[in-house]
Amino acid sequence: MSTSQSDALVFFGATGDLAFKKIFPALQAMSKHGHLDVPVIGVGRSARTTDQLRARARESLEKHGGVDPVACEKLCDLLRYVRVDYADPTTFQALRKELGGAERPAHYLALAPNMFETVVKQLEKSGCAKGARVLIEKPFGRNLASAQELNRTLHCYFPEQAIFRIDHFLGKEPVQNLIYFRFANPVFEAGWNRHSIQRVQITMAEQFGVAGRGRFYEEVGAIRDVVQNHLLMVIACLTMEEPSGRDHESIREERAKVLKIIRPLLPSDVVRGQFHGYRRESGVAPDSQVETFAALRLYIDSERWAGVPFYVRTGKCLPVTATEVLVEFKRPCWPVLDEIVPPLPNYARFRLSPNLMIALGTNSKVPGEAMVGERIELVAGHGSGDELDPMDPYERLLGDAMKGDTTLFVRGDGVEAAWHVVQPILETPMPLHEYEPNTWGPREADRLIEGGWHSPQVSG
Repeated sequence: MSTSQSDALVFFGATGDLAFKKIFPALQAMSKHGHLDVPVIGVGRSARTTDQLRARARESLEKHGGVDPVACEKLCDLLRYVRVDYADPTTFQALRKELGGAERPAHYLALAPNMFETVVKQLEKSGCAKGARVLIEKPFGRNLASAQELNRTLHCYFPEQAIFRIDHFLGKEPVQNLIYFRFANPVFEAGWNRHSIQRVQITMAEQFGVAGRGRFYEEVGAIRDVVQNHLLMVIACLTMEEPSGRDHESIREERAKVLKIIRPLLPSDVVRGQFHGYRRESGVAPDSQVETFAALRLYIDSERWAGVPFYVRTGKCLPVTATEVLVEFKRPCWPVLDEIVPPLPNYARFRLSPNLMIALGTNSKVPGEAMVGERIELVAGHGSGDELDPMDPYERLLGDAMKGDTTLFVRGDGVEAAWHVVQPILETPMPLHEYEPNTWGPREADRLIEGGWHSPQVSG
């Protein structure tokens, strides 16, 4: 597998929303940190000039993160613009000409998924795919069949090692820390199994609604939007076996192995909800059956995790915006102990957003003659997101892709395995329970988990 540095970056969808909010700020950060010194070619369908693209880049930076005068100027010097008609092969010759002598370009497809096949075919016909890498955004298909078809199409033109499927969650420092915490602390890894762990809860809560993206959300829903990708990747990082080496493929191999043994969901494992008022959003059908909330119970069919339930909950218009993992250990049963107040198990709590926090729930003896204990939480954390992770996920992922480092990208078989988990419930008619905004979803979700859900708390 080649790990040589890409000698040009082409990003399709240069005039789109993703470029405006995420890509230009990431490119400026790469420039600032000395990680970008190759031509950056923006591609779009609209009639724009290079100067207009540079102006849009500056506007993007003004609204999303701020302008660094030196880094911005350097980025603008690298920027070029090429107008293409995605259906017209001759327009891709203009892109090939703009690439000049570049032999290892990286093509970033910041486009709607229905354009992927068209663009990769045109890249091949025009000679732009030779020696190149391709980066694509989620969603990787809409179901298992479409994901398999997308992989077949990509593999017609690019080897798997040259395909970089972006799930920005894997680029987040706190998610990477799940792997580091486990394998850097043997005292925890020794008990990271069904013998010591009772259950695991993962909550990804968003306080906001669909934020004007009703038409988009009608096509996905919570399960397709974040469960099939982000949250299954968190489970994979939590439960994977220790990689055999430090090479790029070792971690990807272990993540994929876990995804392949997660038991496919049954309707009895899932509760779907929709917040009151969603159907009044622009672009949303008046009788919409799309879920804005999902609660699920999953199992991993392996010796390490047999019988341990994984509870996953996500939703819009919940009380806070936070993502948190709670690993609950089994209760102590030693006769020397009289009582633990309250009678709760030890736990490890990982806050993934909006800040990184690791908390350990422990039991400590209350002063006195009786062997009575109380709960104490030991907390270690970082401050704001900027202090925690100065490198934005997109900066990290774009930089890694251009270096040929596949570690933080999803492999094709991993994508298909994740779809296999959720496929049984995608087309199955299931009840949709309404819930009020600023609550923790429909009450029906409580039936999945004994003792209730853990709800993240965010101060301030």
